Amino acid sequence: MQTSRDNSAVSASDKKLFLCCFVALIATSFGFILRAFSISDWGKEFGLTATQQGEIFGVGLWPFAISIVLFSLIIDKIGYRKALIFAFVCHVVSAIITITATGYWSLYLGTFIVALANGTVEAVINPVVATMFKKDKAKWLNMLHAGWPAGLVLGGLIAIAMGPEASWKFKIALIYIPTIAYGVMLLGVKFPVNERVAAGVSYRDMLKEAGIIGALLVVSLIVSELGRVFGFSMGLKIAIIAVLAAGYGAYARDLGRPLFIFLLMVMIPLATTELGTDSWITPLMEPEMKKLGLNAGWLIVYTSLVMMVLRFFAGPIIHKISPLGLLAVSSAIAAVGLTALSMAQGVMILAAATIYAFGKTFFWPTILGVVAERFPKGGALTLNTIGGVGMLGVGVIGSVFLGAIQDLSVDKGLQTYDQANGTALHSTLTTEKESIFGSYRALDPDKASAATPEQKAAVTAASDAAKKGALKTVAIFPVVMLGCFLILILYFKAQGGYKPVELAVAPPVGGAEQHVV
Repeated sequence: MQTSRDNSAVSASDKKLFLCCFVALIATSFGFILRAFSISDWGKEFGLTATQQGEIFGVGLWPFAISIVLFSLIIDKIGYRKALIFAFVCHVVSAIITITATGYWSLYLGTFIVALANGTVEAVINPVVATMFKKDKAKWLNMLHAGWPAGLVLGGLIAIAMGPEASWKFKIALIYIPTIAYGVMLLGVKFPVNERVAAGVSYRDMLKEAGIIGALLVVSLIVSELGRVFGFSMGLKIAIIAVLAAGYGAYARDLGRPLFIFLLMVMIPLATTELGTDSWITPLMEPEMKKLGLNAGWLIVYTSLVMMVLRFFAGPIIHKISPLGLLAVSSAIAAVGLTALSMAQGVMILAAATIYAFGKTFFWPTILGVVAERFPKGGALTLNTIGGVGMLGVGVIGSVFLGAIQDLSVDKGLQTYDQANGTALHSTLTTEKESIFGSYRALDPDKASAATPEQKAAVTAASDAAKKGALKTVAIFPVVMLGCFLILILYFKAQGGYKPVELAVAPPVGGAEQHVV
């Protein structure tokens, strides 16, 4: 049995396992960017509003939490290998459903399944790497999560090289490249015993780290979205939430660690700043990039390249200013970058994108590192719940919020145009829709396509203004995060400084997973 790892000398088996995890993460980001490249085509082909497109982006994120949380509860029993096999099957099936889609709901289903796959991948790779390199978790988790932007760069470059004339179906099929790769690599790797299991921490003690409050937050977000999809009444949603949270609480008998609950709340704006913006960055910057004669996809490829490189060098920065210091600095930079992007024109877009890329680079893996270092008793559960809440927050709220901002702005823009010109574009070209934010009026793509050239020009102007305004609005999130991380820095300073919590290795427990071979 392997219960410890020497971080000073990485063995060949460790390198092989790390590479398998890295490639599996690349598969998740392939699915993300290829959908980001295809969303505009879906909107045109299937007549989707901006909010509906945001809902499809959202379902590419929030089901992630279902699989990452559920597998975190059982992964020490079933083993990492079986979980990754499930992810592999989901990646294959989701691509088939998406490629053969006939409208909103088939696109929604295909994207739902790929999100389940992505959550399962992270349910495995985060605790595996944290266990392999438990003396330097934040550094190695940053290096692992360089796989996310690496996939964005590689998938984006291939999609752009295919050209705008290539069908979106061929672009979606590209996910098979990294999927088959990690599926083959999975056959020859061995997995370590989780740090929590090796230390003899009980299952109940693991659940206590997240506690009733953590469970209530996760369950509320999941049930809220499931209720929207399946039309649950408010009473039914409350009942389901109460039963699930009460069941968890009856067994765990603990409210959860206050610091962990605080980090869960911070994760929602953090994920929206990074993933929510990345989901929308291509269509949001399309007007300005067209003026430069460039595909808007180059923007996300460029920012992802910056992220990929920087994450490999996170170790020295973390050792210098601590994980929380890095998160605070990143928040400030991201706020400046998003604001700059909302105002940038011409070549200044590149400068603004660079600032934004520097800001968002270390968010996700570093907060995972903080949770892994401060809550090792939580094992896979606390480490993956933080990611699950992030995906839930941006999927249920963040992505839809960004789409709703645009629809609302276009709605107001058309009303202003009508008042100034004595026209009736607003009543003619918009239609009533529903989202988690309530009723709204959105531009009807079919009606807009049949408009006169003058009307189309007014719609384009309103849409372009809405896209830039959305970036300025989302800049509020990293400002909030900055305040939260400064509070945590002051808290730990009063406690004598930020220090990782280490668990002593206990004698082997009968029945615990040793290696999945």
